[in-house]
Amino acid sequence: MTVEATINQEHEPAEVSPPEHTHTGPYYRPNVDIYELPDQLVVQADIPGAEKNSIDIQFEDGALTIHARVPARQQSQGPYLRQEFGVGDFYRTFRVSEQIDASRISAEYAGGVLTLHLPKVEAVKPRKIKVAAK
Repeated sequence: MTVEATINQEHEPAEVSPPEHTHTGPYYRPNVDIYELPDQLVVQADIPGAEKNSIDIQFEDGALTIHARVPARQQSQGPYLRQEFGVGDFYRTFRVSEQIDASRISAEYAGGVLTLHLPKVEAVKPRKIKVAAK
């Protein structure tokens, strides 16, 4: 099983259109790393500036959605000479295959990185078959 076969990102063609945003402020698409272990997929998303309590993770109808609200920064003491950093909420949706056990998805957040653990269902986990001698 490959990661590409398991998770489809929102920008790839899909039969279902992605959810529409109703928030008026800017949204940023967090960069992610996705890797596969024998028993799970791991998604690491960069969402700097968010607080643990402001991160909302939903799994519904095969769609995994990450939404992290980020508060506005304090205004500078004077006019900006250069302003390159934008502030806004993070939002990203992935299509997740049925090979993931949705009831056991877990998440942790540290140092601006959200890590999601997507355990595989028992039927797709690799298993070693012993050969019996006769």
